[in-house]
Amino acid sequence: MSIAVASPEALREAVGASATGEWFAIDQDRIAAFADATEDWQWIHLDAERAAAGPFGATIAHGYLTLSLLPRLTQGLLEVGGTGMVVNYGLDKVRFLQPVTAGSRVRAVTEIASVEPTPQGWRAGLRTTVELEGASRPALVAETLALFVPEG
Repeated sequence: MSIAVASPEALREAVGASATGEWFAIDQDRIAAFADATEDWQWIHLDAERAAAGPFGATIAHGYLTLSLLPRLTQGLLEVGGTGMVVNYGLDKVRFLQPVTAGSRVRAVTEIASVEPTPQGWRAGLRTTVELEGASRPALVAETLALFVPEG
């Protein structure tokens, strides 16, 4: 279920609301493509044989890969009518709490933590937890900021 508000200004009324996304698989092909895109070719991400004997028992996704998937994982969780555009405003805090092994499924739980007016629109502080299927601890927790610019 998503959070839906009529306008960027109406985000203020949704502070404290949360929504949960669908499960999404992070496979080895995606990990390898991210390694190529970022030129981060550590064996813990790419060498299945060596990683099987390593500290995580399998290859793992880059922490920054998991972070970069936030737009995909949160897609459709927050619907704001009357918005001309939404831009990333920044990050206040990111913590990688648990590795995501290849083949794992993750999903996002996003909460609207704060909303403030700005000259350009409304800045929302979003607290997003990336859950790891079957795990008691999340893979990632991030406090992100998004600027919702009204239409017109």
